[in-house]
Amino acid sequence: MAQTMKVALIGAGMFGGDVHARAYADLQKAGIAGMLGRVGLDARARDLAPVEFDLAAIATRSEASASKACDAYEVWTGRRPAAYHGETPWKDVIADHPDLDVVSVATPDHLHTEVTLDALDNGSHVLMEKPMCLSVGEADEIISKAREKGLVVAIDMHKRYDPDHLRILNDIKNRIGDPLYGQAMLEEPLEVSTSTFKWAEQSDPFSYVGPHWTDLIYNYYRSKPVSLTAVGQKKRLIREGIDAYDSVQVRVDFENGMSIHFHNNWITPDDFEGPVNQGHEIVGADGKVESDQQYRGFRFWYHGGGSRTVNNHMTRDVKRPEGHDAYVGYGVDSIIVGLVAMCRVKFEGASLDDVSGIYPTAEDGRITVAIVHAARLVRDLNFKYLEEGKGAVVSATFGDDGITIVDPNRAREGQDAVFEKIYSAPL
Repeated sequence: MAQTMKVALIGAGMFGGDVHARAYADLQKAGIAGMLGRVGLDARARDLAPVEFDLAAIATRSEASASKACDAYEVWTGRRPAAYHGETPWKDVIADHPDLDVVSVATPDHLHTEVTLDALDNGSHVLMEKPMCLSVGEADEIISKAREKGLVVAIDMHKRYDPDHLRILNDIKNRIGDPLYGQAMLEEPLEVSTSTFKWAEQSDPFSYVGPHWTDLIYNYYRSKPVSLTAVGQKKRLIREGIDAYDSVQVRVDFENGMSIHFHNNWITPDDFEGPVNQGHEIVGADGKVESDQQYRGFRFWYHGGGSRTVNNHMTRDVKRPEGHDAYVGYGVDSIIVGLVAMCRVKFEGASLDDVSGIYPTAEDGRITVAIVHAARLVRDLNFKYLEEGKGAVVSATFGDDGITIVDPNRAREGQDAVFEKIYSAPL
């Protein structure tokens, strides 16, 4: 009897139309077994070798983008998925394909929750882009429904699978001693906020790319946040008529005593030599680790093209003898581990607890959502107060009683307390 995972891709923009679609194309052509050694799951290769993958549908907002994504998939595989488009195209996908095993969610951040809950109600596993959602209440709703249904919700946190980061996780962090402080930085090109995304005003650079680093730091030490403060700036995008933050800085303090600064922007000039500027460092009681993900020593330049650097570890083409390229890298690895968990649940009867250690779970994603949720509120208040000359005095705390916004200016304005509870369950 054939073992098939039927998949739908919701969202085919910068990441969905590239990394997700290319990954599913390779899975449809060659299966999953050949990819498992990269992620340490090669012991499952024989068991999962018979599993076939079928991308049944691609859904986007516009008809043109859906058709373009399906055209590309047909070139890669010789098979054309059904194309859907509209404001809520996933609803039509689910109605037409009620037997979906996996719904892959690569929509704008603020749409993740509705797509995910509809997929879970349908009995489908979910593999989604970061962040899982934008509020802790929504995260809890997703986790509760997934538990109720016994379904996997996997978050694409691909920074975990960068080989340099795996070396830090498994070796270097143990050599540098107890973590003291550090910083993580990811700066996106201007085109992301001005043309690639039409929803910049509904997000900010920290909510968009900060989750990569908050999850990575959490995964290194498995220590929860206890407090944060955040500020943001609006200068560059205002000139483009876009009322969105150019940059955001967030400092998070963790239970283990470390303090990490997260710096993000999406206004890096288009002629910067790399796709993004990124890196992080951690100082420990006995040493320090520095990891530059933007410049890894690979640089080239040529007439008319300027000087360029690329990240060959994220994704890269590997030539196949028959002509079509395979697509590998840590950007794909994070998708693969989630799919392994889903295959084990479907074909082996594994429970969510049985597979929770092999992929970035919704419970892991909840930590990042809590940080993003609190940082957004603190940032907005501090931006307002800085413009009023009152200083960036607002912070947030995380504890067994939930998330609290601490705002000394509330007392100055005659309000009863400096504390405002925004979430009342333990983190």
